[in-house]
Amino acid sequence: MAAFSPFTALSTAVSRCSSSSSTFARSLSLSRFSITFHNHSPVLCPRTRFSPVNRPTVSPNVRCLSNSVNPPAAMEQVAATMEQVKLLTSVNDQHGGVIVELSEPIDSGIFASMLRISISEWRKLGKKGVWIKLPIELCSLVEVAVKEGFWYHHAEPTYLMLVSWLPGGAHPLPPNASHRVGVGAFVMNEKREENSGIFRGTGIWKFPTGVVEEGEDLCTAAVREVKEETAIDAEFMEILAFRQTHKAYFEKSDLFFLCMLRPISFDVQRQEAEIEAAKVKPFYQNYFTKQPV
Repeated sequence: MAAFSPFTALSTAVSRCSSSSSTFARSLSLSRFSITFHNHSPVLCPRTRFSPVNRPTVSPNVRCLSNSVNPPAAMEQVAATMEQVKLLTSVNDQHGGVIVELSEPIDSGIFASMLRISISEWRKLGKKGVWIKLPIELCSLVEVAVKEGFWYHHAEPTYLMLVSWLPGGAHPLPPNASHRVGVGAFVMNEKREENSGIFRGTGIWKFPTGVVEEGEDLCTAAVREVKEETAIDAEFMEILAFRQTHKAYFEKSDLFFLCMLRPISFDVQRQEAEIEAAKVKPFYQNYFTKQPV
């Protein structure tokens, strides 16, 4: 069975509306729309885009039909059909905008109609930023949203976030995350010996390093990386230094924090996937100054 289209149903109802006179103009305001009968042609427009009947403007979701039935006879059916054209469900954010989070499958044509109606209503309410969260299963709706002025903000493994600034022009919407955060762990025992390993395929000795995961603290990330690369349990002590670089991964900036940790266990076992060798070395041998940066 073909998917239900509110505008198809509306057109069927409106097609019964006309006038026996040669020139007849009449408007009926229904919720967020204006229906105008002009020269036997019913015209449906969002009220914010309504223009005089002698120069009707038809938006992409308008259907214009002609027939020979008295207009008032079908008004009740038109009104009932209009009730099926609903706004997108949204919640207000804290900055004068709205957030739409879709979860159920929806026909792209119906989504386009609902989105246009919703934008019209949001503008009336003075809303500014509009965020649409699309699960990856509904990625086919991206083209519809882009045609209505939305653009990509960011993407995660399970969803896309689109955004639009209804007032137009420059906007204060926050950009996507601009930095990646990494940690390095300098693990030193009481004998001034430190843990290090050879990064696979490079021949270079290095500290245990890695990327801080979402929602993870720096100290926790440093302890985790030491455990993953050397199997050593360690205790976070302090941050020794940090540095910032730009245009690192995917054109993002990078923050790297070098942390000092104290070992709790001492049985070194290398991480086979990434590390060729791992061991505890006296710090004064200082292999690192002899290696390329």
